[in-house]
Amino acid sequence: QVHLVESGGGLAQAGGSLRLSCAASGRTWGSYAMGWFRQAPGKEREFVAAISVSGGSTLYADSVKGRFTISRDNAKNTVYLQMNSLKPEDTAVYYCAAADRYLPPSNAPQYNYWGQGTQVTVSS
Repeated sequence: QVHLVESGGGLAQAGGSLRLSCAASGRTWGSYAMGWFRQAPGKEREFVAAISVSGGSTLYADSVKGRFTISRDNAKNTVYLQMNSLKPEDTAVYYCAAADRYLPPSNAPQYNYWGQGTQVTVSS
């Protein structure tokens, strides 16, 4: 069992930055690939970024490539999403997820555990 808690969301201006954190608990957390997804009002949940168990492999959605960076600190049981050059269209609830596999998937059904989400709002 893996329990995930997101933090770091809030209000930012367009062009600004936020860093999301996802604290994980569970003795096998270090063997899970991790991902970030987001869901805007009236839209489906979409993939944002993912990282492998070791942190050596990452994936990004085209919409955030070059602006967002995913990282993990296995010693602290935490995964991060650094978001720079924020745009109003980045406004959404951001979810952290854990997948019981080494390489990071981009499909939501391949993730086994989910956090409750943290709201990110970007004003223009």
